[in-house]
Amino acid sequence: MMEKLSAEEFDLNYKNVLKRLYAAAEKSGRKAEEITLLAATKTVDADTVNYAIQKGITHIGENRVQELLSKQDRIVGAHRHFIGHLQTNKVKDIIDKVEMIESVDSLRLAEEISKQAVKHGIVMDILLEVNIGGEESKSGFSPEETENAVRKTALLPGIAVKGLMTIPPVAEMPEDARKFFRNMYKLFIDIKGKNIDNSCMSVLSMGMSNDFDIAVEEGATLVRVGTSLFGRRVYK
Repeated sequence: MMEKLSAEEFDLNYKNVLKRLYAAAEKSGRKAEEITLLAATKTVDADTVNYAIQKGITHIGENRVQELLSKQDRIVGAHRHFIGHLQTNKVKDIIDKVEMIESVDSLRLAEEISKQAVKHGIVMDILLEVNIGGEESKSGFSPEETENAVRKTALLPGIAVKGLMTIPPVAEMPEDARKFFRNMYKLFIDIKGKNIDNSCMSVLSMGMSNDFDIAVEEGATLVRVGTSLFGRRVYK
């Protein structure tokens, strides 16, 4: 878990994150309002999340199914996304508790989301996860197979493909991520230009605490920020 964050600490962190976001948007000739700031709330207690929502956070994202379920009824408001690795046997547990699943990394997972969404009579917004760095340790579609994955996933009932997400390779310097964000944006625009049915390609989720401003400069429409808002996690 993480150490309890004071209201003053969060206020300062939030101010600094918004300052970075607005500066990056201005540098790239965009409006900050075009970019969604999603608070990554892994290990953050429900009271702190609620305070963040009261201060203006509109989107939150959880990485773990068990934690999402444990906090679900104690958090008031906000659009809720699932942003972590999702096992197929856990889809049924969250299908009616989030508005978007950002981390769809295989057709098998997409098929299970489709199955559960149809069962619940809903349409689940999803993003396909792209392994933009070609890392063996990461899941996700390769850039070369992403378009085909979008086409196949878009045919599934109960699913609406809203775009793509990625996590670039870990780098010592945030600037090192720029080339991956740039390649990701090009892929996003290329697929968007194909006008594939049932895929609107409106969301490009990339960038976290250490590099989200660079991601914004390179075209991100959604950034996932945890540490810069809530402080470093203390794991036990």
